[in-house]
Amino acid sequence: MPTDDPRPSDSPAAVAPAVPPLPAPWRWLLLLLACVSLATGVVGLFVPGLPTTVFVLIAAWAAARSSPRLHRWLLDHRVFGQLIRDWQAGGRVSRRAKWNATLAMSACAAFLLWAGSRWWVSALACGCMAAVLCWLWLRPEPVPG
Repeated sequence: MPTDDPRPSDSPAAVAPAVPPLPAPWRWLLLLLACVSLATGVVGLFVPGLPTTVFVLIAAWAAARSSPRLHRWLLDHRVFGQLIRDWQAGGRVSRRAKWNATLAMSACAAFLLWAGSRWWVSALACGCMAAVLCWLWLRPEPVPG
């Protein structure tokens, strides 16, 4: 089936969803959301307990609707690109990302329990992390290729 897209189908940018253009104010708001989310995700690389992945995925979603250039940059990024492409290709999460999330949440849970905060705070936080981990491990993994 011929397409009008000049990019090869195996290029990372070919995974980008086609969306109709939005009015300028919405594009600016979404671009702001993309930038703030990306910055928060980068901070999350260095701050334990602050998730990176969810903010990078929000940034990719917002950039796809507001800035094709930023979206293309995210898809081609050395660290975040594969994660975004896997998610856009059916909500797939790599096994490595699942293990990294498991280790990070386990460390946060251990710290909560060690810090001696109120029992219900620790229980609520550990319960939320356990629910997220269950959901995460049920996500499909990318097909090796």
